[in-house]
Parts: sequence; C-alpha cells; structure tokens
Amino acid sequence: MTYTPDGTTNFVSFPGLGIDEFAVDPVAFTVFGREVRWYGIIITFGILAAFMYVWYRTAHKKKMITDDLLDCALVIVPFAIICARLYYVIFDPHGTYNDFIDVIAIWDGGLAIYGAIIGGAVASFVMFRIKKIRVLKLCDVVGPAVMLGQLIGRWGNFTNGEAFGAETSSAFRMGLSHVSGQVQTFVHPTFLYESLWNLLGFILINIFWKKKRFDGQWVLTYIAWYGLGRAFIETLRQDSLYVGSTDIRVSSLLGFILFLAATALIVFFLFKPHIPGKHEDFYYPNAKSYAKVAAAPIESVEATVSEEMENQTKENTEPEESKGE
Repeated sequence: MTYTPDGTTNFVSFPGLGIDEFAVDPVAFTVFGREVRWYGIIITFGILAAFMYVWYRTAHKKKMITDDLLDCALVIVPFAIICARLYYVIFDPHGTYNDFIDVIAIWDGGLAIYGAIIGGAVASFVMFRIKKIRVLKLCDVVGPAVMLGQLIGRWGNFTNGEAFGAETSSAFRMGLSHVSGQVQTFVHPTFLYESLWNLLGFILINIFWKKKRFDGQWVLTYIAWYGLGRAFIETLRQDSLYVGSTDIRVSSLLGFILFLAATALIVFFLFKPHIPGKHEDFYYPNAKSYAKVAAAPIESVEATVSEEMENQTKENTEPEESKGE
C-alpha cells in the first residue's frame, strides 16, 4: 500500500532499528478551533535556537549589542519566511494559486528551505550594512546557527509525515501508515538523514571554531556542507520541486552549484587569507554600537596585564635556591 500524507495521525515504525509502530499526531493543540501543529512549534523552536546560538557567540561574550541582534532578527526572520513561501510557489508544478490568499497560505503547507536561505542572506546583508556590522564576520556565526535551526526544523517534517524518500528495505527504513496495524510503506527517512548531516556539520564547525583563517570561512563551510548533503539526499525524495517540465531536481542542482562555488572560494581564500581578512571586532569603527563594546576588551586586557605583573612579582620574590633548581 502506498502512503500519501493527508494531515492526519500517522503510524510510524523503524523496524530496522528495533522501534515498533507508534502514533504521531501532527496537531499539538487547537485554539478557537484553529489547529496549532507540531511543525510550526518545532520550526519556531529551531529559529529560537539559532538566535540563541548567535547571541551566545556575540552578545553573551560582550562582542555585540543584544538590541542590534534583535533588530536584525525582526527583519531577517519574516523576510526569510516570505521568500521560503515564494520559492515554493514558483517551483511548485502541481499548485493552483488563484489569488493572493492562495499564495500566502503557508498554513496549508509549502515552504522551501532554499528560499529561506536566499531571503535570509539578502535581508542579513542589508541589515548588517545598516548596523555597520562586518558582514562576513557575523555570517560566520549565522551560518552554523542556521544549520542548528535546520537540524531541529526537519523534525517538523517528521510530525507531518512528509519529506520522505523512495521505498526501501534498508536498515534505516521508516514505516508509514494511516491506520494502526495496517500494512506499512517503508521509505527512506530523508528528514532524518538531513538532520543528522547538519548535526555532524554543526559539531565539526564548532570543534574547529578557533582554527578560522579568514572572515567568511565558516559560512562558506556551511554552504558547501549543506549543499553537498542536500544534493544527494534530494535524489531520494518523492516530493521534489523540478526545473520546469524537466527531470532536474531544483534542490539537487542548486546544492551542487553551492557546494562547488563555496568550496572553490574556501580553497582560494585559504591560499590568500588576507583578501577577505580576519577582524577581531564585529562592528566597523564608525558604528554607533562600536564604542559600547570597545570597553569590554580593554577590561580583559587590563586584567591579563595585572595577572602577569602579579606572577612576575611572585617569581622575583622566590628564594635563589628555588630558581636554580
């Protein structure tokens, strides 16, 4: 029996992993008759986790002003959602969009992550320039933050019983059905593949965080890593968007292009790291917030100098015989 997502309760199993059938209701609760789905809750949690990661890497360490991050987020997130929807509408070959309400009806499903990434990138560039923030330096934080949001957000697809791959008998197969005890369709859990791929990339970037050679290195690494993984995983999916009437999957094509472009730039800049440069400050000196964060490094330097002077004093007061040992 072939499984088709219909927005109702799904019965899921992972027999190859020893996980028996269990029910997954896509609806978390209702408010005044309107369904609130786990998909939206999980996506929201992913966005919040991404923001908190950026805050931790910047404002928490006194390198940026929290208000600046909030100002940017309040523009970037809505614009990314709008572009995610537009991307889906443009490449959806089966959609019928008769009016404006049909186009914006995200409550009926239909968001594309590449649209969110593209829209988010454009909005980020504009906001960072307005705030006089070094674009590449902050993007090195935003890149892995987006990766964190994506690895969480993919579980929203799981609760909806969507974004799965072709039928398979592999050990990682996922069984799907609409009725408990019904013969299940076993498919590739591509949402899980992508979530784990992003988790691995996120961990690796943070392990090598201090090895950065130039501003822009980590955001390019994110683009290359995600592009490569998505290009291959997309070939397993059954709900891909295609280029016109061709058999070319949009996400696979775009993934390969992004992987090749980002990898080429990484290699080039590793040999010429002075071209993009590597800066300590997130703000340009003429930014309004620059003076507010400039005091923190000075305080840390003074503490370091005081500690070194204290250690030097202790060494000078040690007995001569202990120095000669």
